[in-house]
Amino acid sequence: MDSPSAAFFDLDRTLMAGSSGIHFARAAHRAGMVSRRQMGRWALEHLRFRLHGSTDADTTELVRQARELLGGVPERRLRRMVPDLLVGILPRIYPQMLAEVRSHQDAGRPTFIVSAAGDEIVKVIARVLDMDGGIGTRYEIGRDGAYTGEISGGLTYGDGKVGPMLAFAAEHEIDLDASWAYSDSASDLPMLRLVAHPVAVNPDAELAQIAKAEGWRTMRFERLGRRLAVAGALLATAAAGAAASWVGARNVA
Repeated sequence: MDSPSAAFFDLDRTLMAGSSGIHFARAAHRAGMVSRRQMGRWALEHLRFRLHGSTDADTTELVRQARELLGGVPERRLRRMVPDLLVGILPRIYPQMLAEVRSHQDAGRPTFIVSAAGDEIVKVIARVLDMDGGIGTRYEIGRDGAYTGEISGGLTYGDGKVGPMLAFAAEHEIDLDASWAYSDSASDLPMLRLVAHPVAVNPDAELAQIAKAEGWRTMRFERLGRRLAVAGALLATAAAGAAASWVGARNVA
């Protein structure tokens, strides 16, 4: 019997609008783990992510912050945050992507999330969406039941998605040469090139260019990001105009 094909979905800016990380941060803030000042900084980072996506430097900083935040925190404390976290994430799942998941399921293909987000929350989101599983970043838990702040097995990001996907496919007898993968970012090119049917979802500029050159299917429906970009440009223009007026007034004076 031939191995079945499957569909793999990135989470942030692919299955959902924006970043799951900001919703984790909000839940952590309400749990008393994150200060209001830190929340303000993360909110600005989230806005930039909505507009431009992530970079390798962003991801390195995310790992540093996660280590700092999670070190010494009991696993149970994070499990208790899950309902609050889902309240933020689930309304931001794109209906178009949920329909895509259902389409694969109706065709008999299992569906999985592959994300740099924490493994446990990735698996929870997959279960809630009635998907077949998830692959996320695993954070080490010590013998005392608390997080050590260290990553077990590497960050599930960029090239770091390939090994776990290969192992996962072998374990579940999935034929990657007949499978689909969805992502918004050029950082996920290793994941997209691992399958027969890569799909660019609201792609960043680099991925959009590659998808066009290679004839990959592209899905575009994210309007908020475009509205934010236009609003940002208008604000920048207004600010420049105001500055010019102020300089002119100073010169006249």
